Amino acid sequence: MFLAVRDLRFAKGRFALMGAVVGLISLLVVLLTGLTAGLSRQSISAITSLPGDRVAFSTPAAGESASYASSRLSPSARDTAARQPGVTDAASLTLAPGRVEAGGRQAAVTLFAAEPGSFVAPAGLSADRVAVGEDLARDQRLATGDTVRIGGRSYAVAEVVPDASYNHTPVVWAPPSALAGTAGGGSVLVLRTGSGFDRDGFEWAVGARVMTVGDSVSAVGSYTAENGSLTLMRVLLMAVSALVVGAFFTVWTIQRTPDLAVLKAIGARTGYLVRDALSQALVLLVVGGGLGTMLAAALGRLAARSVPFVVDASTTLVPLLMLVAVGLVGAAGALRRIATVDPITALGAAR
Repeated sequence: MFLAVRDLRFAKGRFALMGAVVGLISLLVVLLTGLTAGLSRQSISAITSLPGDRVAFSTPAAGESASYASSRLSPSARDTAARQPGVTDAASLTLAPGRVEAGGRQAAVTLFAAEPGSFVAPAGLSADRVAVGEDLARDQRLATGDTVRIGGRSYAVAEVVPDASYNHTPVVWAPPSALAGTAGGGSVLVLRTGSGFDRDGFEWAVGARVMTVGDSVSAVGSYTAENGSLTLMRVLLMAVSALVVGAFFTVWTIQRTPDLAVLKAIGARTGYLVRDALSQALVLLVVGGGLGTMLAAALGRLAARSVPFVVDASTTLVPLLMLVAVGLVGAAGALRRIATVDPITALGAAR
């Protein structure tokens, strides 16, 4: 890095400006990553935390895909599903929009109705007891033992469960009786399966579409569109980063051509000059991207107080490493000029 360090010292203003550009790009990438993770968690956390390993939906109409909102599996389907080979347990789950009243305050929620005692229901769920998510408990100042009203009926809060949001609304786990008076919702089966599970045979016997819990997040209405749009933005920002870094080092290499020719004329190998250029790009990306990431993490912690935002290694360090990687790919575009510099041009530079 002998030449790289001296170049950085000689052209401090130029490299500072480029580092600021990289920092701004990393700031945007990390903020978008944290926001994407926050919105995803708020949209599907209640689904990804289901205790089963598969979800069965009613077979969608031609041209449509499975959906938690439109699935309609009757209670009799659970008994049929439980008898299928490889199914160790099956539980009905109904999702419906509703409203919860607590202390004179009302909140829109999604009711997850499950039979008390089934493996999918929280431990404290019963005919007159419900479980609420952490977000709802915090917003409505609820604790275990408090009373809430759903559909004109009172229920005691038996448990506060973590990570319980669906489609950007907090989740309340309730008995099926709480669905009276609601606008209706989707009914699915949550399955526990073993090694002998035959998916095709199960779908034919039950008349259902089966997905793993992880894959079933695509059946949540808001998740796919939101996640796809924000991911596309992040990819475009990464591409812009590669182009900007590549353009900068291409211009920088052109300006240094006489110097590189002199170095080659006195015996410097092409590999040495290439490694030096890449180390220079690495320093620029790590310093600029690191500062932008730290600023984004600080802003993200402030934003998390009012918007869904996640700050952890997956939303900070991973985007930074990806940014450094694509930046080095962009910088590699300038290496061809280094490899093709002719030492004879050193004589012209001397004149």
